[in-house]
Amino acid sequence: MFNFKNLLVRKSLLEYSTEIAIILASLGLLGFFKLTEEVIEGETLGFDHRVLLWFRNPADLSDPIGPAWLEVVMRDITALGGLLVLGLLTVAACGYLWLSQRHKLAIFVALSIPAGSLLNGLLKGFFERPRPDIVPHATDAALSSFPSGHAMMSTIVFLTLGALLSLSTNNNQIKIYILCWSVLLTILVGISRLYLGVHWPTDIIAGWLAGAVWALLCLLLGNWILRRKV
Repeated sequence: MFNFKNLLVRKSLLEYSTEIAIILASLGLLGFFKLTEEVIEGETLGFDHRVLLWFRNPADLSDPIGPAWLEVVMRDITALGGLLVLGLLTVAACGYLWLSQRHKLAIFVALSIPAGSLLNGLLKGFFERPRPDIVPHATDAALSSFPSGHAMMSTIVFLTLGALLSLSTNNNQIKIYILCWSVLLTILVGISRLYLGVHWPTDIIAGWLAGAVWALLCLLLGNWILRRKV
């Protein structure tokens, strides 16, 4: 009887978390559409300019705020959201899942994350928003600006892999620890893009929203695959 009650509790919590994930994904999608509408109409220009200038020396806009070493650190952080690092993390995660006999889940991750990158490229090509021109760029940047590829892809990879990794343990403290690091890395990558002047703030926010929606959808499907022990 005790085990049966525990089973009911686990099932109830799982169904509840699934509903929460669906609600959050819906809200994130709605937020992305609303933000996109405001960006297209030019209603975010004032906000974008103000926030971007926060990261620059008012006397010299080519000089990011803070000591010289901070700019080097920000370049290192922004590299965490680059295709090379995220690609290596994805390959490593897929290899781990494959060796753990989670073959279908490994294939799912190997397909879902590149699909997220493809979606980002399609969005960039559709909106074709120019990069910020009010401050010099402190690092190289390619393609258009909206939504931020670094912000979107770091959200997808860190949150998806972090969530899947957290599902491997029943310890709630470990789950929270993993997810906190996933969120922190995502936020740091986004801030680094602003600091380096290669994105408007709304590019970053849009990337976070789109990436979070994609990650939540991946989590829902990945959790379903895990429960089926494939």
